[in-house]
Amino acid sequence: MAAPAADTPTDVVEFLVGQHDQIKDLFAETLKATGKDRKEPFIKLRRLLAVHETAEEEIVHPRAKRKLPNGRDVVAARLEEEHDAKKVLAQLEKLDVSSQEFTTELSKFRDAVVQHAEKEEKQEFAKLQKELSSEERERMGRAAKLAQAIAPTRPHAGVESQVANLMAGPFAAMLDRARDVITGKR
Repeated sequence: MAAPAADTPTDVVEFLVGQHDQIKDLFAETLKATGKDRKEPFIKLRRLLAVHETAEEEIVHPRAKRKLPNGRDVVAARLEEEHDAKKVLAQLEKLDVSSQEFTTELSKFRDAVVQHAEKEEKQEFAKLQKELSSEERERMGRAAKLAQAIAPTRPHAGVESQVANLMAGPFAAMLDRARDVITGKR
């Protein structure tokens, strides 16, 4: 998956909600596929989840902590969910995509991710949309797209804060992208 296209919304909320919809579609595509045909949509899903969460962790969550009433608590809950999701995603990568265990675990994971996205949209994104000017949201959207363009392409549990992403993220991204090229899983 290439860097986000220039024609995608620049407003950070519209951009990330649009990606939530893409993530749901990729879950459906992965679960609908059978056997080894699941591998490609799962790789796309994994990559989108990884870059999406990086942008939220680097750009959106820090702003929400500062701008929203009870922002620290809202973000702490989302970061915990994101940490858990990265661990589950790493476990899913180890399973045979054609196995029943993969199907079962991916279905559970989808449900958790959808619930997480709904909480973000209601408790964080909608409130940021009210608190921030359209210019601020546009700047954040451009920053989110940049963050995604250089983000790791695989889950890295323990790298959920802005500081951790900025410190470890470039190295993880470099290794992930090299691994993607070597394995042909881009």
